[in-house]
Amino acid sequence: MKNPKYHLYLSPDERRTVINSLIDLRNNLIAQGRYTDIIDELLIKLTKTKVKKIKVKEV
Repeated sequence: MKNPKYHLYLSPDERRTVINSLIDLRNNLIAQGRYTDIIDELLIKLTKTKVKKIKVKEV
Protein backbone atom coordinates (compact mmCIF):
# COMPACT_ATOMS: atom_id res chain seq x y z
CA MET A 1 0.00 0.00 0.00
CA LYS A 2 1.26 3.45 -0.94
CA ASN A 3 1.89 6.11 1.67
CA PRO A 4 -0.35 9.13 1.17
CA LYS A 5 1.24 12.46 0.24
CA TYR A 6 0.52 15.52 2.31
CA HIS A 7 0.77 19.16 1.26
CA LEU A 8 1.80 21.76 3.77
CA TYR A 9 1.21 25.44 3.05
CA LEU A 10 3.41 27.74 5.12
CA SER A 11 3.99 31.46 5.12
CA PRO A 12 7.63 32.56 4.80
CA ASP A 13 7.78 33.24 8.55
CA GLU A 14 6.34 29.82 9.39
CA ARG A 15 8.75 28.12 6.98
CA ARG A 16 11.71 29.91 8.58
CA THR A 17 10.49 28.89 12.05
CA VAL A 18 10.16 25.23 11.02
CA ILE A 19 13.67 25.17 9.51
CA ASN A 20 15.19 26.85 12.57
CA SER A 21 13.40 24.41 14.89
CA LEU A 22 14.70 21.44 12.90
CA ILE A 23 18.23 22.85 13.05
CA ASP A 24 17.93 23.27 16.84
CA LEU A 25 16.63 19.69 17.17
CA ARG A 26 19.51 18.43 15.03
CA ASN A 27 22.05 20.27 17.18
CA ASN A 28 20.52 18.78 20.34
CA LEU A 29 20.70 15.28 18.88
CA ILE A 30 24.33 15.80 17.89
CA ALA A 31 25.13 16.96 21.45
CA GLN A 32 23.51 13.77 22.79
CA GLY A 33 25.47 11.64 20.33
CA ARG A 34 22.35 10.36 18.54
CA TYR A 35 21.68 9.88 14.84
CA THR A 36 20.35 12.83 12.83
CA ASP A 37 19.57 11.08 9.54
CA ILE A 38 15.82 11.73 9.55
CA ILE A 39 16.22 15.39 10.53
CA ASP A 40 18.78 15.82 7.74
CA GLU A 41 16.36 14.33 5.20
CA LEU A 42 13.57 16.66 6.35
CA LEU A 43 15.84 19.70 6.12
CA ILE A 44 16.87 18.76 2.58
CA LYS A 45 13.25 18.26 1.52
CA LEU A 46 12.17 21.56 3.06
CA THR A 47 14.96 23.60 1.53
CA LYS A 48 14.57 22.10 -1.98
CA THR A 49 10.81 22.49 -2.25
CA LYS A 50 9.33 24.99 -4.65
CA VAL A 51 7.71 28.05 -3.18
CA LYS A 52 4.19 28.37 -4.48
CA LYS A 53 2.20 31.56 -4.01
CA ILE A 54 -1.50 31.09 -3.39
CA LYS A 55 -4.25 33.60 -2.84
CA VAL A 56 -6.10 33.42 0.44
CA LYS A 57 -9.48 35.07 0.80
CA GLU A 58 -10.18 36.57 4.18
CA VAL A 59 -13.72 36.29 5.48
